[in-house]
Amino acid sequence: MKRILRIQVNGRWREDAVTDSTLLIDYLREQLQLTGTKQGCDGGECGACTVLVDGRPRLSCCTFAASVEGRRVETIESQSTNGRLSPLQQAFHEKLGAQCGFCTPGMIMAAEGLLRRNPQPSEAEIREALGGNLCRCTGYVKIIESVQAAATAQGEPA
Repeated sequence: MKRILRIQVNGRWREDAVTDSTLLIDYLREQLQLTGTKQGCDGGECGACTVLVDGRPRLSCCTFAASVEGRRVETIESQSTNGRLSPLQQAFHEKLGAQCGFCTPGMIMAAEGLLRRNPQPSEAEIREALGGNLCRCTGYVKIIESVQAAATAQGEPA
């Protein structure tokens, strides 16, 4: 049986038919064609599928789409504006925080959630916020440096 899901995705309200068992990642990738959210472990272990729900990081592979009814969901696609990278995306590019790129969308979304709550996090706070996101390429040093660079850039006058 399907239900109508009313949800805001990347700033736009939508109404779509979903089953009660539709996972948020499947809704985003298959129905909305927002494929930036990556499907990794399918069990909430890797963080590749991280999105923001009402500004907080959430694993979309463990979240039923129906459970975010009426809420605001942001994917990696929401981070750039008019083809311009967000400050966090730019920092990942400049500081080489992305290697193969598979974990990058989830890392950026988890970091974005952190920076919204805490614009000037310590290294320990960054490590804790990204603790649920796995990377097989970088050893995390460049990822942490990327988040630190974005935090520094946010604190500078425009």
